Amino acid sequence: MKYFKYRCAFVLALIAAIALHAQTFSVHSPDGKIALTFLLQDGKPTYSMTYATKPVILQSSMGLQLAEDINMGNGLKVVKDSATQANEDWAPVWGEEKTIHNHYNGLVVTLQTQTGRLVIMQLEFRVFNDGMGFRYMWPRQHNLNHFVVNKELTGFALAGDHKVWWIPGDFDTNEYSYLQSTISTVDATKSKGFTEIGLRVPFSESGVQTPLMMKSQDGLYINIHEAALVNYPAMQLDVDRKKLTLTSVLVPDAVGNAAYLQAPAKTPWRTILVSNKATDLLSSRTILNLNEPSVIKDPSFIKPSKFVGLWWEMHVGKSTWDYAAVQDNYTAENIGSAKPSGHHGATTQRVKQYIDFAAKHGMSGVLVEGWNIGWEDWSGKWKEDVFDFVTPYPDFDLKEVNSYAASKGVKMIMHHETSGSVTNYERNMDTAYRLMKNFGYDAVKTGYVGKIIPRGEHHDGQWMVNHYNRVARKTAQYRIMLDAHEPVRPTGLHRTYPNWLACEAARGNEFNAWSVGNPPEHETILPFTRLMGGPMDYTPGIFQIKVDYYKPGAKEQVHTTLAKQLALYVTMYSPLQMAADIPENYEQKPDAFKFIEDVAVDWDASYYLEAEPGDYLTIARKAKGKNEWYVGAITDENARMAIIDLSFLPAGKSYQATIYRDGEQAHWQSNPMQYVIETKTVKPGDVLKVKLAPGGGAAVSIK
Repeated sequence: MKYFKYRCAFVLALIAAIALHAQTFSVHSPDGKIALTFLLQDGKPTYSMTYATKPVILQSSMGLQLAEDINMGNGLKVVKDSATQANEDWAPVWGEEKTIHNHYNGLVVTLQTQTGRLVIMQLEFRVFNDGMGFRYMWPRQHNLNHFVVNKELTGFALAGDHKVWWIPGDFDTNEYSYLQSTISTVDATKSKGFTEIGLRVPFSESGVQTPLMMKSQDGLYINIHEAALVNYPAMQLDVDRKKLTLTSVLVPDAVGNAAYLQAPAKTPWRTILVSNKATDLLSSRTILNLNEPSVIKDPSFIKPSKFVGLWWEMHVGKSTWDYAAVQDNYTAENIGSAKPSGHHGATTQRVKQYIDFAAKHGMSGVLVEGWNIGWEDWSGKWKEDVFDFVTPYPDFDLKEVNSYAASKGVKMIMHHETSGSVTNYERNMDTAYRLMKNFGYDAVKTGYVGKIIPRGEHHDGQWMVNHYNRVARKTAQYRIMLDAHEPVRPTGLHRTYPNWLACEAARGNEFNAWSVGNPPEHETILPFTRLMGGPMDYTPGIFQIKVDYYKPGAKEQVHTTLAKQLALYVTMYSPLQMAADIPENYEQKPDAFKFIEDVAVDWDASYYLEAEPGDYLTIARKAKGKNEWYVGAITDENARMAIIDLSFLPAGKSYQATIYRDGEQAHWQSNPMQYVIETKTVKPGDVLKVKLAPGGGAAVSIK
């Protein structure tokens, strides 16, 4: 009996000791399919995740390494935990749906260091039906409120050697073609990369960027990204190809630090989306739900729209951005003495032709690039003061162009290329935005081509992330809409700043004009990668597919059919869509251009009908406030049949469908411009089967 008492006491003591060394907390999604487990064992925080009992993320590391040898990934203890939840609807200013549902179960765990300097850190988890997010937070401290983050310890231990669609980790650009491999064979040295312009090389041969799209051998679709990137560097991922583990890599600053924070502070959310259906990932709004609500009290100035612009003709060499024939060393005072090249695009006369076209076809805006001095010597030179954003070339009359546009009911869109000299842009933003408002411009396209000034900073580092957000805030103050090119990839901040309508931040259509181009599968991958964080200004709508039309003998071309270019207006979501080709090319094919005229840019609902990353995609959307639906179906280099189930149409009526599809002999390479337009009466529940050519697509309007 005495022995039994001692044994019981020993077992209880052992259990107590284990409890002291390991604490476990679990959270399930509202539908119960996803389980998140947080474990603090021997002072080290870890997490794991399952979907329908299938492992998604195995036990993985958490924490950060701060300066002054403060390790927030070891020697910690739990001092508090609390449950959170939300079940609510909210209405975006614009978007893929009229209403978004925010439903999660959450957990906040408060941790404290046990040795060295006393630091309090919180981990917040939110688990949705399609994924989860977690972030690190620091409340105000007793004796340490300024943190320097050296390294983040967040890991993602994968449950298998997944198929993965990836681009190399690069601190300065996202403009790569995607590669497909297994996790164990990721190798950035195999990427053709960014050699067309030649910026930088990836940080590691095993480094990749987010959003990272994967498919497991047991059929799970998994996406890793981040949400609400504010006051922090972007997260890249380093791949351990043997252990099948991803580890966060933060973009460093000029002296090698990652971030400077002042409590109270928080990191962006690390997001993991998962489903056994690819279409579920496309319909996920978890990244948006993890962002803060809009800070704009009166969003009435924000108007999703379509526009044309003086842009593609310069990419294909028909005209130039620069005005002068040689690299003249001129200023605003002596620009009149510069010798015109004779090929300058942004002349008053030429811009008026774009304005006329926009007015005729219901396009609300006209973008003009190359209007201001500085384009003769601007790119990649690490020069401080290239553009002043207010001084036009002698052949571009700001006042006359603005008056002419106003008389036609068209709004002009400003272009601000910074050439990477961001300190110069920051000094001139207020002056530039005041000029815009004086001349009636309500939207601006910014650009960040080249190496960043301050020298040593990166496009995706904390300093530049703060700059992009400052531009979003300041343009909102001036009631200006924003379209950013060459920025960090988006993370759902268009919920907080709905004036930030679109970004580029990926390899866009322009690469087809002067490089090896984008492979036919490119547009079937982007919705699962780059577009997970927000809309993309991909500049679709190219009708003259082959560049030898402008340059005899040229090999460059768009790697799609013309019908696929139409379908991109539905599959490549953006509330700011450009009809990117030259007006004269549209005028040769007015029947095909009718779809671009008609298609909406703001939506009441979206229906993701079929999808497989890298292969095919079919999406239907309902125009906001109208009984009109638009469908886009695209494929990779393989021909296939698009299956368009019309069950989304309201019952009790019949509808007229206009189908813009590839011709019978169409092919992205050999016969890209052959298309057929046909109409038929359809009803709810009908299924349209439309043949897609290699590299092809189909667009359908239903009224």
